[in-house]
Amino acid sequence: MARAALSPFRVELGATLRLAGPLALANMLQMAVYALDVIFVARLGSHQLAASSLAVAIFGVINFGFLGLTGAVAPLIAAERGRRMHAVREIRRSVRMALWLAVIGGVGGMVLCQFGEAFMRLTGQDASIAKTGGWFLALLSLALIPMLITNVLRMFVSALGRPVFATVVTALAIAINALGNWALIYGHFGMPALGLAGSAVSTLLTAIVTMLAYAVAIRWDRNLRRYHVFGRWWRPEWVRFREIVRLGIPIALTVVAEGGLFSSAAFLMGHIGETQLAAHTVALQIAAFFFQVPFGVGQAATIRVGYHFGARNAVAAGHAGWAAVVVCLAFAGVSASAMILVPQLILSAYVDVTAPANALMVGFAVQYLVVAAAFQLVDGAQAVAAGALRGLQDTRVPAVVAIGGYWLIGFVIAIVLGFATPLEGIGVWIGLAAGLTAVAIALVWRWHRREGLGLVPAAESYSTRT
Repeated sequence: MARAALSPFRVELGATLRLAGPLALANMLQMAVYALDVIFVARLGSHQLAASSLAVAIFGVINFGFLGLTGAVAPLIAAERGRRMHAVREIRRSVRMALWLAVIGGVGGMVLCQFGEAFMRLTGQDASIAKTGGWFLALLSLALIPMLITNVLRMFVSALGRPVFATVVTALAIAINALGNWALIYGHFGMPALGLAGSAVSTLLTAIVTMLAYAVAIRWDRNLRRYHVFGRWWRPEWVRFREIVRLGIPIALTVVAEGGLFSSAAFLMGHIGETQLAAHTVALQIAAFFFQVPFGVGQAATIRVGYHFGARNAVAAGHAGWAAVVVCLAFAGVSASAMILVPQLILSAYVDVTAPANALMVGFAVQYLVVAAAFQLVDGAQAVAAGALRGLQDTRVPAVVAIGGYWLIGFVIAIVLGFATPLEGIGVWIGLAAGLTAVAIALVWRWHRREGLGLVPAAESYSTRT
């Protein structure tokens, strides 16, 4: 009896792992793409690293916000497949309108990026760093449209059961970005030595190649090709467009709330000191790298829960969500242990930990990693709970929870501990942890109470179709 009762959960656990594995690996490889930028730019000097850090912080908030907006297509595709396995026309309409939204959002994001220097000065950053960061951000913004289009195509192939394409394409992006940085920053392979500007140009080239690679993969795969997602691209489907926007705006606000919290921490660190900012940048890159696994599991939860939501199978949707939580917490325990036990080994991938000039920065970074280890569990839990709730197309309340938790709790504590106590940088990181903890508790509780809150369809018998 007990074994039979556990069987559906085990089936869903396997399905979640098969989907989450390639997505998580693709996310980690994507972070490797970003890490390459930090590694190459860090060797130009602390000024360039600090300026690019501020620029990337702003770019990240804008980019991830629009990624959240366009990413709303994933639960829609999953639900359409759950309702009808061969919903070709419905899925094509969703993808087409998401691509429209990617272009519109990309143009809007490019406009916002032109005000980067003014924003940096407004927040009290050093004038020379703000000037450098401003033009770097403007150049970097050219990559927004191909990045957003890539995100839509990635959601499409993943929701259609081809997440391995995301892994392969992202691996290609690593090679392109590494060669681009090496050639354009330092002037190898007969290219001009553009310095910091070379990093932005390399990012643009990588984004374009990645977008084209997804298009080729879709045209090559027979199952994906039959959806003709690039057909009649000029034809509007306003009902579907509004549906994506309705679901996507709260997701975007959630992502911006979290990304804004971490980006604001960079500006707070800029007030504390340039060395602390550099240490914060490296430590945050490491924490973000490990976070890509829970993030991938959360993406898988959105698709699996969304599929069962469309099929009106509340029991299976519950199994999908809790299976994702189990996978996430298991990995979070491993990543937290690594940050505590071997922090300098991890840091050595980014900076020379033995160089006397880096000693102070490494010392700060090790302290920040200890706090990062403490919030690995809650950060993963909130990511997976948010992903599962998106599968139920529940996005508005989680957005309110995120804004309140990250800013009314996390940001306030970061300011108080960072500037009103001797903790300084550690205080800022404790604030980050507090915000993540508050949001995790609220979202996990909401997922647990999903039936009582009326978020799921009436329970039906478990479907063996996975």
